[in-house]
Amino acid sequence: MRTRRLAVVVAAPVIFALSVVAAAPAGAHLVNAIGGGWSEGFAHPFSGIDHLVAMVAVGIWATQLERRALWLLPLVFPVLMAIGAGLSFAGAPLPGVDDGIAVSVAVLGVLLAVAARPRLWVSAAIVAIFGLFHGYAHGAEMPETAAPLLYGLGLLFGTAVLLLVGIGLGMAARSPTGQRLLPVGAAAIAGIGITLILAL
Repeated sequence: MRTRRLAVVVAAPVIFALSVVAAAPAGAHLVNAIGGGWSEGFAHPFSGIDHLVAMVAVGIWATQLERRALWLLPLVFPVLMAIGAGLSFAGAPLPGVDDGIAVSVAVLGVLLAVAARPRLWVSAAIVAIFGLFHGYAHGAEMPETAAPLLYGLGLLFGTAVLLLVGIGLGMAARSPTGQRLLPVGAAAIAGIGITLILAL
């Protein structure tokens, strides 16, 4: 019964995300008719392995820390991401964005691999810095034809889905099987991050 419940927690956000992305082309004409942006914003976090893996990793890490982290980290990341996107929209410079994104993936993988459990404010600060870099990149990659508000709302919604997927995976990782698979997944995340760093 518990395994079935965990499967639902993990599968529901994934199925929802895939359904919305699959349906996006059908609704694109209507959205674009009023300025566009929501479907593009929602799909964007799913379009790059760096963003996708980092957001899922934040969700997983939140389940490995103290109870308050379960709501704080998934809140801090999109808030700072929105600030980063706003800085990008405003044309404010943020040096080392690509480096920061690649490092974020590697660091989150390592933190999961070593089961790091720093103080809550330290965890929140790490996630905040990473959220700022990811948000800035998202803002810089916004299509010129998109409406910033719609694009931003879609982006935040897509981010929330990925964070929920991560939380679901983190909950599932509390099972005996999950405990064995978590280090493998963490190592894979760290490997992706290191590959991204080497590719810079």
